[in-house]
Amino acid sequence: MFRAHLAALTVLTLASLAAPAAGSGSDASAPPARAPGSPDPKAIPTLAAAIPYSQFASAEAARIWAELRKAPPEPTLRGDLIALRKMQSEGTDKALAEMHRLYPVTITSERLGGVRTDVVVPAEGITPRNQKRALISLHGGAFIWGAGSEAMMQAIPIAATSRIKVVSVDYRMAPEFKFPAASEDVAAVYQALLETYPAKGIGIFGCSAGGVLTAESVAWFAAHNLPQPGAIATLCGTGAEMGGDSAYLSWLLLGVNVVPPAAPPLSLSGLPYFAGADVHDPLVAPIESAALLERFPPTLLLAGSRDFAASSETLMQRRLWESGVDAELIIFDGLWHAFMIHPELPESREVYDILGRFFDRHLDAATTASAGGVH
Repeated sequence: MFRAHLAALTVLTLASLAAPAAGSGSDASAPPARAPGSPDPKAIPTLAAAIPYSQFASAEAARIWAELRKAPPEPTLRGDLIALRKMQSEGTDKALAEMHRLYPVTITSERLGGVRTDVVVPAEGITPRNQKRALISLHGGAFIWGAGSEAMMQAIPIAATSRIKVVSVDYRMAPEFKFPAASEDVAAVYQALLETYPAKGIGIFGCSAGGVLTAESVAWFAAHNLPQPGAIATLCGTGAEMGGDSAYLSWLLLGVNVVPPAAPPLSLSGLPYFAGADVHDPLVAPIESAALLERFPPTLLLAGSRDFAASSETLMQRRLWESGVDAELIIFDGLWHAFMIHPELPESREVYDILGRFFDRHLDAATTASAGGVH
C-alpha cells in the first residue's frame, strides 16, 4: 500500500510539473505540446519496455519501479495548484507513519527569524560531536507543495541516522508567493541559527525544489554578505536549469503518456514560483556566475540515473570543480527522482549514510558559538 501510494504520487509529480499554472488560460484538457520529431505518445510504453531495468539497482527498487510504471499516467488536477498541494499532503500524511516507525524523533514547531520551522531531534539524542552543529532541510514540491508531512519525510531519517538537529523550513511558495520569497525565508532562518551555531557548523540540504533552493540560498547569502555554511547537499535538483538528456529520457523510461515539448517541461522558468524571474539571474540559477560559484562551500550533488534532474546535477558538479569548489557527485543507477523518500529502499539508506558522512567530514565540530555567532 505504501509503495503503491508513493508510486502514484511520483507520477502525479512528474506529470503535474508540465501542467499549466492556475489561471494561465490554457486548456486543462488539451494534451501536452509535442516537439517536432518526438515519439508518438502511443509508442512510449513500447520504448520504455524495450529498455531493461538496471541490474545494479536493488530488487526492492526494481519492484517499486514496476509500480511507478503501472501508476495512472495522467493527473486529474492539471493546473489546479491548490488542489494538487492538498492531494500531495494527504498522500504523504499516510506514508509518514512508516518513517516515524523506522526513525524515532521528536518534532517541535518554532519560529526562527519570523519563519515557521519544524525542529527535528533524534530520539536517541544529539551526539556530543554534533552539539554545535545543525542542518537546515529544504523540502521539495516544485515550490508549490511539500510543507508538513513531505518535509518530514526528508528531515526525519537524516536527524535520526546522523543524530543531529535538523531544522525544516516552511518557506513561502507559489501560487501565493514568487521568487525570491523562499530564499529570503531561508536566509532569515540561517541568520537566526547563527546566533547559536558557527556558520561552519551549519549544513543545508534539500531534494528536488529543495535542492534548487539550497543552491539559491548560498548564492543569496553571498550576495547579501552572509557567511557561507560549512557544507551543502543538493539532491535531485541544484543550481542549474533543468535540461540535458535526463530531462527527456526520464519521461521515456517511465513510459508515462506525457511527451516532452521542444523545451524541457521541467524548466525553472515553467514553474509558477519563478514567474517573471530571469533564469539567467545567478540568484535563480547560480551556475550562471563563475564568480558566485567560487564562493560555494563543499557541495554534495546526488541523483538517480532515471531522474530528470541528473544532467543538471552533473553539469553543476563540473562547473563547481572548475571554480575550485570541493564538489562530490553520486549517481544511483536505475533510481528515479526523489527516490530517497522511500525508506524501505536500500539505496535510500545509503543516501542517509552518505549525507551523514559528508556533513560530518565538512562541518566544524570544534568551534563554539558566542552571542551573535562565530563566522
